[in-house]
Amino acid sequence: MEKKILKAEERKIAGRKVKTLRQKGLIPGNISGKKIKSFAIQVVLKDFENIYKDVGETGLVELDVNGEKRSVLVHNVQKNAKTDEVVHIDFLQVDLKQKVEADVPVELTGESPAEKQAVGTVVQYINEIKVEALPTDLPEKFIVDTSGLAEVDQSILVKDLKVDRTKVDIKTGADEIVVKVEPPQKEEVVETPIVPVGAEGEVVAEGPEPAEGQKGGQQVEAPKEESKN
Repeated sequence: MEKKILKAEERKIAGRKVKTLRQKGLIPGNISGKKIKSFAIQVVLKDFENIYKDVGETGLVELDVNGEKRSVLVHNVQKNAKTDEVVHIDFLQVDLKQKVEADVPVELTGESPAEKQAVGTVVQYINEIKVEALPTDLPEKFIVDTSGLAEVDQSILVKDLKVDRTKVDIKTGADEIVVKVEPPQKEEVVETPIVPVGAEGEVVAEGPEPAEGQKGGQQVEAPKEESKN
């Protein structure tokens, strides 16, 4: 992947005052890494978003901080939970000659015959794969072809992923399931209880029959015999 260049400036504003930066279309960030002291920067939001669409968290970015070039990865992007707007960015400065760990996204492609024929449903178990490689050898993403999944319980494991393992060391367990065909889920049918209805359309409460000498579950007196005197 071609290295992308992103201009940045050293940031002197911190704390709650960074709100003023966002109002100007700037995003606060930090650069950290091995053997370097973390320091604050700011970048133009639109410029960052354009580059981030291409590189994600595995593509190299050349950060130009006031004319000084630094090779970095986008380590973490913090967003507003309500608006989904970017509020802060962490960049990881890397040595191009030393391996780094990164989480590589998994992307599904192809149409599963099992889903096409309504035999089952393809379920993705893992969204990211942890790998270790030189910054220039990090895969952009793992593309998993589901067109060979035709039966229930068929799956693709981490060890089945196609990658140059002489350059990329996969840290996620080899036997972990990436995708699997699960049986179609049955819709739960809720039965409506049958309620007895009286002759006049009134609902009749279910329960034991009244005992002799009772009416509607209440004790009633038997009629008195008339005197024959």
